[in-house]
Amino acid sequence: MTETPTQRLDRVLHAAAAPLTGGLSPVSLALAMADWGWHLGVSPGRQLELAALAAQLGADTLRQHDGAAEGGAGARDDDPRFRHEAWAAWPYSQLRAGFRNAEAFWREAARVPGMSAHHAEMTQFFAKQWLAMLAPANWLLSNPVVLNDAVESQGAHLAQGLRHWLADASGTAAPPPSVRVGQDVAVTPGKVVHRNRLIELIRYEAQSDKVHAAPLFILPSWIMKYYILDLSPHNSLVRYLVEQGHTVYMVSWRNPDASDHELGMDDYLSLGVLDALRAIGTLSPKGVGVQAMGYCLGGTLLAIAAAALARAGSAPLLGYQDLPPLKTLSLLAAQTDFSEPGELGLFIDESQIGLLDNLTRGKGYLSGKQMAGSFQFLHSRDLVWTRRMREYLMGEREQQSDLMAWNADATRMPARMHHEYLTSLYLHNALAASSYRVNSHAVSLSELRMPVFMVGTERDHVSPWRSVYKLHHLCEAEITFALASGGHNAGIVSPPGPHDQHPHRGYRIASRPAHGAWLDADDWLAQAHPHEGSWWPAWAQWLGRHGGRKQAATPIPARAVLADAPGSYVMQRYSD
Repeated sequence: MTETPTQRLDRVLHAAAAPLTGGLSPVSLALAMADWGWHLGVSPGRQLELAALAAQLGADTLRQHDGAAEGGAGARDDDPRFRHEAWAAWPYSQLRAGFRNAEAFWREAARVPGMSAHHAEMTQFFAKQWLAMLAPANWLLSNPVVLNDAVESQGAHLAQGLRHWLADASGTAAPPPSVRVGQDVAVTPGKVVHRNRLIELIRYEAQSDKVHAAPLFILPSWIMKYYILDLSPHNSLVRYLVEQGHTVYMVSWRNPDASDHELGMDDYLSLGVLDALRAIGTLSPKGVGVQAMGYCLGGTLLAIAAAALARAGSAPLLGYQDLPPLKTLSLLAAQTDFSEPGELGLFIDESQIGLLDNLTRGKGYLSGKQMAGSFQFLHSRDLVWTRRMREYLMGEREQQSDLMAWNADATRMPARMHHEYLTSLYLHNALAASSYRVNSHAVSLSELRMPVFMVGTERDHVSPWRSVYKLHHLCEAEITFALASGGHNAGIVSPPGPHDQHPHRGYRIASRPAHGAWLDADDWLAQAHPHEGSWWPAWAQWLGRHGGRKQAATPIPARAVLADAPGSYVMQRYSD
């Protein structure tokens, strides 16, 4: 649709103002604030309740003299910023108690009867953001750990931190040591065997004499470079899988530019999933099928594809013939029901989507920098304040790792696809409601029949594990669910290793048979058996049970080879 001059005026104004609010819609923020303020203003009873709560918490703060009081600092504190024993001594124990009581007050004060649930959650979230900025752990004079370090280093660490701050503020900071794609990460041997305008398909070389008959197809999210699953060799899920006797295919998404602005969700499904499956079918024995795994939004897209293919005679409707059947479906940190998407859902409403549409319409894409801003809000304590405290107050520069380098390797999203997935999935929850349309045909997850393996992670702010778990309510397939320690990325990149190297790593796992009774997520948590270590071996064994008998490994056909892995699409980098 052609943009009118008045529409262009609005778009340019909104895009210019977006950096002032961190890319958040000022209208959404104002509406949440007004909803809270008006309802509180006409609720004198609620005002009295909050005043009484404030008085009670204030008195509790004044009673704190040392860490011996209930809820004192140290290992008992659920906030890692206050676990050092120095926080148990007065006056720091009192500062800490006052901060924790302020958090408790706003958890209650952000909710006023009559407010919409969305506005109440926004109010609570942004109150938490302001408090995180004001935390005593962030400041020199109120952080005993920093003060002790300054004394012990005779001010050297503070001086080093000042140099770090000046370098960052002036833009002269030296870049971290480079992690090279294809040399340090993404080094598992393989070949690009298929390419279209959106993906390269990599097949990895066998690392064992025999392999399972059914290959494994991996679909990462399009908002990330695929090598999150092929980091350094000791952290590579791909390397682990090929060593276990699996033939692995991996999608590497092209990093889109302005010319791709009209690519939509149907294009991502067709070119990213169905065309890749067709290519795998031409390189695999007939009738063995494919085991498929999707990570994050890649898992959501894979679930959509599986539901579409489950419709009787649907392949011709999708424009593809002779696709290999999906034997199993594995979904890692992937939501299919977006009714409770966690904190990320706070940034998605009609006003926010309107602002994002204005941002993407001019460029034709959403930049990686804009996406990173939203994720920093979700992890502000760890990604902003704790990091700045260590760099500027203790002089410790964060050491680059393969996972950090991957996180900084920005990707983009085409404008149309970005709008469609936010509107269809987050705003209308169409997939869970069986109203999501593929080429104008509604698909339903209730059609899924193949065995499913799902992984959620305990501290996932992007795909909360209880939200991931909801697939149990949407289909009657056999589902094995694993809940891993860690967050959205670190919980998935969880290689096996000695317990002393990963002392806090573990997972819970339990299976529901096909057509079995479903459990509430918290009931599942109470019944699932805990295990130490990585969940990777449990999944590899599950894949092995469904992958068919092992047979002699064969080399990648020379006729199919287009380039060496990692290919060219993963190398695309743009400055936004």
